[in-house]
Amino acid sequence: MRLTTKGRFAVTAMMDLAMRQSRGPVTLAAISERQHISLSYLEQLFGKLRRHQLVSSVRGPGGGYNLARAAGSVSVADIITAVDEPLDATQCGGKENCGDDDRRCMTHDLWERLNEKMYEYLSSVSLADLVAHHSGKHVAVLHDWRAAEKPKGETALAA
Repeated sequence: MRLTTKGRFAVTAMMDLAMRQSRGPVTLAAISERQHISLSYLEQLFGKLRRHQLVSSVRGPGGGYNLARAAGSVSVADIITAVDEPLDATQCGGKENCGDDDRRCMTHDLWERLNEKMYEYLSSVSLADLVAHHSGKHVAVLHDWRAAEKPKGETALAA
């Protein structure tokens, strides 16, 4: 499973917005310049984010975007879902027609469970967590699980 560019850019842009909105509305042109994301692409993403009430727009001189909710109440899963990015490791989109003859494949349950774990994790990480982590603050949910102490005889998986 891989997260698409759309989801990655949406999370990056929302993080940029969260880090700077205390100074007033943030323009998409400024996010575009800082994050090297096409302005037209950001306009598409922010249209979806606005429809899902994750951002609000301010028109006129000095206008731009603000978070519509507190950064602590916006999860990474909320952002990815808002831009229509399904988190799906199955080949069938959950339809169970991934195997031969449109039957369920032998590993369907494995990939479906991975979907649940990914969504669970991304739901547990808020925009505020990302900003805090970027600022060098301790955020437990973002720690690398590979760095955790392993039981005797067990090694961490290679990156």
